[in-house]
Amino acid sequence: MPSTLSDIFFKPVTKFYKRTIVKDPFLVSLRQWKLDRGDATLRYEYPLNETSVVLDVGGFQGDFADTMVDRYGCRVLLFEPMAAFFEQCEERFAAEPRVSTFHYGLGAKDEQLSLSSSSDASSFFRTNGADEFESAQVRDVASVWEQLDLTHVDLMKINIEGGEYPLLRRLIETDTIRQVCNIQIQFHNFVDDAEEQRAELRRQLGSTHEETWCYDFVWENWCRKTDGE
Repeated sequence: MPSTLSDIFFKPVTKFYKRTIVKDPFLVSLRQWKLDRGDATLRYEYPLNETSVVLDVGGFQGDFADTMVDRYGCRVLLFEPMAAFFEQCEERFAAEPRVSTFHYGLGAKDEQLSLSSSSDASSFFRTNGADEFESAQVRDVASVWEQLDLTHVDLMKINIEGGEYPLLRRLIETDTIRQVCNIQIQFHNFVDDAEEQRAELRRQLGSTHEETWCYDFVWENWCRKTDGE
């Protein structure tokens, strides 16, 4: 059976209890995000045009890249380490010159990691419940930046299932972060000390960027401060 009677009864009750009684921050944020229709509005509303450069870090099946190209005609660089998803994206954008696909993830250093396969939640950092694993490449974001000759990025979307923490630390420590206008991040709360790590990264981001909207551990956006701030 796909679900037991206890699953059917207790899971909704537990979710309701967390959201309404203990007010679990993630569930509260997720509910507000859905009420605000964030996936249809905030995630795609940026001052972009055909000259803009967007990095899609964690491209999955390419929906975000496709929407940005369709809406703004911008250039998108899509990074996806999982073979099956990369192949889907490569095929999807084969005839679209504005989208470049790269079969590796971005992180703090060059390394081969074991990637758990779990649909849209595939991760280098979470293994529980994974169906299978594969070896995948992660590259140092600073060296990739140099190789691709990036000097200005209008939007960097990051959804990499726990990998956002080392990636952001590397962007900050190399000062590459200053070259990114908008950073759209999905922080994940299943990693060790997630709240503390996120708080520290948000504090550091505040030196160069300012928060424009935030739904805790769902999605948030940071926009680079103008000169003089």
